[in-house]
Amino acid sequence: MRKFSVSFCDAIEPEMIPWGYMAPDTIMDHFEKIDWNAYFQKSMAARMDDIYFDPSLEVVHKEGKNGLVISAFGALNQYKFNITYRRPKKEKKFFGLLNKVTENYSTAVQVPSMADAMDCLKAYLNQDTAYLANKGF
Repeated sequence: MRKFSVSFCDAIEPEMIPWGYMAPDTIMDHFEKIDWNAYFQKSMAARMDDIYFDPSLEVVHKEGKNGLVISAFGALNQYKFNITYRRPKKEKKFFGLLNKVTENYSTAVQVPSMADAMDCLKAYLNQDTAYLANKGF
């Protein structure tokens, strides 16, 4: 079974909060239970200088050298998600004559709902790269 390192970014904390290593089903359960509105309320009550991040969940598979970060942004009860997918990717250089592997290749996609974010997280955890590619990653 693949295990993933999971961390959370609270908007008003300067460092990521490690949640430890988790199995995919546990990660999905934790993600569903995040009270995004509570983090937005904390941000709204804080001074701008005290805000470090958008509230975010980071899931990393060290063996696969890839990771997914899901960040909530927007307004209270009207937030969306920005999802960044980082992985090694072979890129063609110099008119396609050379291939180079970029270890930390990243792409980001915005999704309008919690359901869409959950679908991307589930696809990542299940290694469904075709689904992620179809979403624009």
